[in-house]
Amino acid sequence: MSLQHSLLVLLAEQPSSGYELSQKFKSGVGYFWKASHQQIYTQLKKLTEDGLIDFEEEQQEGKPDKKIYKVTAQGMAGLKTWLSSEIKPSKTNDALLVMIYGGRYVGDDVILKEVRRHRDIHQKGLEKLLAIESLYFNLDDELKPQYRLPYLTLKRGIRGEQSWLEWADEVIAELSPQ
Repeated sequence: MSLQHSLLVLLAEQPSSGYELSQKFKSGVGYFWKASHQQIYTQLKKLTEDGLIDFEEEQQEGKPDKKIYKVTAQGMAGLKTWLSSEIKPSKTNDALLVMIYGGRYVGDDVILKEVRRHRDIHQKGLEKLLAIESLYFNLDDELKPQYRLPYLTLKRGIRGEQSWLEWADEVIAELSPQ
């Protein structure tokens, strides 16, 4: 998967400015795909050049014009092709796992401190995801079908955080002084 596909999915849902897309990467899609402001704008330029998206300029008072991007017919065809294709399972690059793997060179106390710090981060992440889930549960029944597939990605995120916390608790128990 590429950032290009993430942007096409978001723009297929709703035409947006680059800033609005950046905000969506800070929440929502950002829970499972990361992109910087610069990466987003670079891809928007490329997608426009490739004819996969187009934009309309919207005038703003006292500011430069805002570009509102939308998916073209060519872009939607490309997105549907990608959505219908096989994708490779993702691999994890995790610096914490490398630190633990090589931790014998610094001692358990150093590793334990870092695992606890990461555990706090993942606990906060889980709490955010559970708050989003409660919003889904509180939707009117007529709206739930519209969010069914995004909800499935949310469930994966929740389970991932819960699993990570279970693992961290095991590591903490193993490394804690008896």
